[in-house]
Amino acid sequence: MKHASVLVCLALLVVTAARADVTGPGGKTVDCYCTDKQGGRIELGETICLQVDGRMFMAQCQMSLNVPMWREVQEGCLSARAHQTPAPDSLPQL
Repeated sequence: MKHASVLVCLALLVVTAARADVTGPGGKTVDCYCTDKQGGRIELGETICLQVDGRMFMAQCQMSLNVPMWREVQEGCLSARAHQTPAPDSLPQL
């Protein structure tokens, strides 16, 4: 029975990829979205910095074969590229 409900959910997602939600039987809405590392909801089209296996990159939440997924859109992240000025070894004496 559990497998049948998964198949029903997957079948509901086989609508157009452009829609962010799907209306299933009985009018129930199935939301399509990605999740971040902490499990937070990220809407389709949003771009965030991901760190996977020591690599950092910008990824966009997209649909692929009617399944939400992360697609790399840029190497590195804006925060990873920010050049930080090193702290001085010693403070000036007064």
